[in-house]
Amino acid sequence: MKSSMRLFQPANFKRHVLAVAVCAFAASGCAVGPDYQRPSAAAPVIYKEAQNWAPAALADALDRGPWWTLFDDPVLNELAARIDVSNQNVAAAIAAYAQARALVREQRASLFPVVTLNGSGNRSGGDTRSTSGTTATRNTASYQAGIGGSWEPDVWGRLSRGVASAGAGAQASAADLASARLSAQGELAINYFSLRQTDAQQALLADTIAGYRRTLQIAQNRYAAGIAAKTDVLQAQTQLANAQAEELGLSRQRAQLEHAIAVLVGDAPASFTLASAPWTASVPEIPLGVPSTLLQRRPDIAAAERRVAVANEQIGIARSAFYPSLNLSASYGSGASRVADLFSASSSLWSLGLSAAQVLFNAGATRAKVTGAQAAHDAATARYRQVVLTAFANVEDQLAATRVLAQQLELRRQASQAAGEAETQVLNRYRAGRVSYTEVVTAQATALSARRALVQLQADRQTTAVALIQSLGGGWHGAVGPISGR
Repeated sequence: MKSSMRLFQPANFKRHVLAVAVCAFAASGCAVGPDYQRPSAAAPVIYKEAQNWAPAALADALDRGPWWTLFDDPVLNELAARIDVSNQNVAAAIAAYAQARALVREQRASLFPVVTLNGSGNRSGGDTRSTSGTTATRNTASYQAGIGGSWEPDVWGRLSRGVASAGAGAQASAADLASARLSAQGELAINYFSLRQTDAQQALLADTIAGYRRTLQIAQNRYAAGIAAKTDVLQAQTQLANAQAEELGLSRQRAQLEHAIAVLVGDAPASFTLASAPWTASVPEIPLGVPSTLLQRRPDIAAAERRVAVANEQIGIARSAFYPSLNLSASYGSGASRVADLFSASSSLWSLGLSAAQVLFNAGATRAKVTGAQAAHDAATARYRQVVLTAFANVEDQLAATRVLAQQLELRRQASQAAGEAETQVLNRYRAGRVSYTEVVTAQATALSARRALVQLQADRQTTAVALIQSLGGGWHGAVGPISGR
């Protein structure tokens, strides 16, 4: 009997396992739910604010490169390189992406059987007193060891759709990471250029204050000589004090910008200092024929599209609840009263089972879940289309601003030059006693305003260029191609 069990039992077990597995695999491939189709979105052939741009196509997987180097500023290059290493928002996005990738591995593991190994031992005893008064001790022992497994065949595609949903979620998380990185880089560039603009404004005010001091000295000399009223001196003192107060206000503004940059690069503001330096007000030119395909490199568009894919898979997962769930289980082990007999064929045990469960009535809860999943898909599609429309509007805004600011630049230069010449002439005429000091004040205020407007315009052109680069998804370098892994 023992020998027959050695020959028959394992083989019989294997045949049963194989038969049930073949049936389960044959039932697989009946996935329910809609296949994913990327939603359509309005995409113009060209931008209204730019000509000769190519039609749009998805290309968010392209390498964006160090776009900040287009501004040719070594200090900015060094600061931007620290974003990936030290910025805490980017670090949080990196951790979220790692978590999403782990979820994909977890979901993929559900496609495979779960195998467990278990063992137990038990020993019990007691005393039995006979009628003659003697006591007998009886001890019993039992030992068990086995290996078991369970597997849920993916008959209706619920598990594979869960894997696909997690994969799309991980891609959305990767796009969120790119968005966080691009946002931090853009914020750094804008704050840096604002700081350099403040340095330029401070230098301009320093020169202006020096000029005001000379003008005050002229007014005091004329008043001491009795050829000018004291009001000239008072007006000169007022003008000088106001300029000095504005210079202090710029110092406060610069300190705040320096603190903001410190946070972006992961430093404590107390230990971070950015020395004043000459301002390079360079602005990269948009090359002719920039394709609008690069708009689709925007990570927020990619994230929104991937979340539509997640919602689509959830519809299939919800629909799978209409069908029975299957589970295959198997175990093989042995039990004995002695450890030495534990692995003998005579004590071996095996089991094989296939279970199915079907919900017969739940008051429409399954239908409600499917309807809710479809509504969530519609909402994700609408959000995706809104993101695309907003992205096109952002690019149009920045292209219009780029064009207008470039046209304004020459006019601001002309205004600054003319105001400076008028200031010089009026001051010379005041020295000659031909005009009142009020005209000097007016000419100096106009000249300062024109110079500061020119500096502000130069800074606006740089910040607009940064905003345009962000609107295009991180620059316009690299060849356009299809998304890998889509």
